[in-house]
Amino acid sequence: MPLTPLDIHNKEFTKGFRGYDEDEVNEFLDRIVKDYEELIKENMNMKQKVQDLEDKLEHYTKIEETLHNAIIVAQETAQEVKETAQGEADLIRKEAKREAQRSVDEGTVRARKVQRDVEELVKQAHVFRSRFRSLLEAQLEIVNSDDWAEIEQFGKLAAATGEDL
Repeated sequence: MPLTPLDIHNKEFTKGFRGYDEDEVNEFLDRIVKDYEELIKENMNMKQKVQDLEDKLEHYTKIEETLHNAIIVAQETAQEVKETAQGEADLIRKEAKREAQRSVDEGTVRARKVQRDVEELVKQAHVFRSRFRSLLEAQLEIVNSDDWAEIEQFGKLAAATGEDL
């Protein structure tokens, strides 16, 4: 722990045969010398740090001025870009509205065509169903006809004749 001014002021040396103990005084003086050397070095380091910080401050002050000027130029440019973008946005909106209306119109035409196609398919399905029903009814009449009974009789007759051979 470094000495404080109060430590130096309050230091009392024990009295020896010929006054203060010389080793104790020398030890104390060595300690004072060491502490003050450290303080001088620290003071020099602090002065250097202060100089470095002043240099940095000057550098950053120049950067601040440059940035300030750049901000002004950027604001002016941003205003110009904003105005240009606004004009382009208006044109894009108008074009988008036209394109949207065209798409809606095309969609309406397609929807009507699809609706007509669906109606036509429904009609064709009814026609197919009617024809298919007619075909099935005709086939059912054939299956239920008396011709099958005759075929069965013919089959029995053929079987009986075949046994005679």
